[in-house]
Amino acid sequence: MNPDGFLADVLDEPATLARVLDQADVGELRAAIARARLVVLTGMGSSRFAALTAAARLRTAGIAAVVEYASTDVPTKPAPDVLAIGISATGNSAETVAALARHHGTSKTIAITNAPDGGKLGALADATVPLHAGTETGGVACKTFQATLAVLLLAAGATPDALKPAADAQQALLDARTTWLDPLLDILEPASTVYTVAPASRISSAEQSALMLREGPRIPADATETGDWSHVDVYLSKYPNYTALLFPGSPYDAEALEWLTPRGAEYIAIGQPVAGAALHIPYNNADDPLVASLVDVTVAELAAATWWRRRLDANLMP
Repeated sequence: MNPDGFLADVLDEPATLARVLDQADVGELRAAIARARLVVLTGMGSSRFAALTAAARLRTAGIAAVVEYASTDVPTKPAPDVLAIGISATGNSAETVAALARHHGTSKTIAITNAPDGGKLGALADATVPLHAGTETGGVACKTFQATLAVLLLAAGATPDALKPAADAQQALLDARTTWLDPLLDILEPASTVYTVAPASRISSAEQSALMLREGPRIPADATETGDWSHVDVYLSKYPNYTALLFPGSPYDAEALEWLTPRGAEYIAIGQPVAGAALHIPYNNADDPLVASLVDVTVAELAAATWWRRRLDANLMP
């Protein structure tokens, strides 16, 4: 992995997303979802994060869908009316290959991967859906995360036209980075931990953002769902320099602010504005949950790539 390649990949995401939306073919995947009694999405890391957001949209459409760690020791039992969707950008994640192998021959199996030949995962699938994300020169799953989420959102019923504004919004956000990136890092750098907080409908925004900070610059970062924050993370907001990336849109935003504000905690609002934010980083169509789910993580990705390079140059990397 390297920060300069990672930065190049992040800057290439709008063009990659536009290509993915033009080339994605999810017809067979949609048909399989419609026929299944239960849809099981399985993967690790970024692949699982993307599945969390897509599965929520499937459930709200009345489709029974669950997301499993591919490494689970209590997996869903295979059955002819179960659809198992294995997700791995490389097509070779050992846990995901093993998870799909359990279902192969009994459940309907589909692989979602960026591997041109489908990899080991594709060999266990009744059908393979390619991501068309191209090469990630930085070795960090950023383009493939966004492509995976886009493909899954399409499979969950979104149309390409509904997702295409995300590419333009992301490009404009990247073009404006000189106005927000340094102020953002000035706030984040003193923090001992960066907390990422997002609504359940976009929990992948929090999970992926935290991962980008951990994976690149090796910054401690933790993700929480907004409503759950008041039950599991509120206690930590008493510490000095408590700093959060807040992805607005939850009905429980105000409840979190009731704790954050009087304690002097700093939070950065990404997308929609939030009263009292130390910094607001807006982007176009941020009130559209589909667009937001595809654009939110751009802020953490760009911060991670830049912070990573600075820490390397200063010999601060562990």
